[in-house]
Amino acid sequence: MDFILNPFITLVTFLYSVLGNNMVLAIIVFTVLVRLVTYPLTAQQLRSSKAMQQVQPKMKELQEKYKNDREKLAQAQMELYREHGVNPVGGCLPMFIQLPIFIALYQAIIFALAATPTQLLDLSGRLLLPGLDSAIPMNNSFLGMNLSQPPNTGNPIALAIIGLVVVTTYLQFKMTSPAPQKKTDGKPDQGAAMTQSMGTIMPVMYGFFALSFSIGLSIYFIVSNTIGIAQSWLMKRNQPPATSVVTAPPAGARDKTARPAKRAAKSK
Repeated sequence: MDFILNPFITLVTFLYSVLGNNMVLAIIVFTVLVRLVTYPLTAQQLRSSKAMQQVQPKMKELQEKYKNDREKLAQAQMELYREHGVNPVGGCLPMFIQLPIFIALYQAIIFALAATPTQLLDLSGRLLLPGLDSAIPMNNSFLGMNLSQPPNTGNPIALAIIGLVVVTTYLQFKMTSPAPQKKTDGKPDQGAAMTQSMGTIMPVMYGFFALSFSIGLSIYFIVSNTIGIAQSWLMKRNQPPATSVVTAPPAGARDKTARPAKRAAKSK
């Protein structure tokens, strides 16, 4: 874990030193850098979401065709997903990718805001750039709160930060997830049910993290989610309108349209 943790500690400490010894600004800039690195993953996620919306008409046909055979329906759905490059759970992937990042960031903040002589010695041994020792110990105060400690639920500012974590996580998930699909009986299919469940679980889970871990990590969540929301909005705005998957008309419909043409040919 040190091969991830030590570069993070070094980067956070470096940003802190060049941004006027402001840990909040260091976390914000660090978050922007993380979002830039993971942008290709975000773009792929949005493309997968768009593809999911395009195959919905064909998906409804499959649900009607195999409504009494769940096994064949599942096989047909997976084949359709593969054909059009659709990932039915693509909306969850970027958040799971971020798990090791925010775990390492949490530990980096704890190490960077060392409060004891032992922690200060450990911190100095983890810095990969010479000269950064002069930046420690770092200022861990933000609006009267300790950035290295979990929020005090009696503090309205801390509660507002927790609320922003939950809200921004929910908004980002909704903007990067495909619209839920319905079966002919009105119930969502398995992929849509999983997406809807994750849309509830992820904000609650991140809210729990915000309550349990340092306030510095909550700031990372809020900034990261806000950037993700902006990226999703800009990408969707700049993309051309989605075109639905064209399906062949029923055989009867083709016959009806063909007959007038045949009669017209005969009359000539």
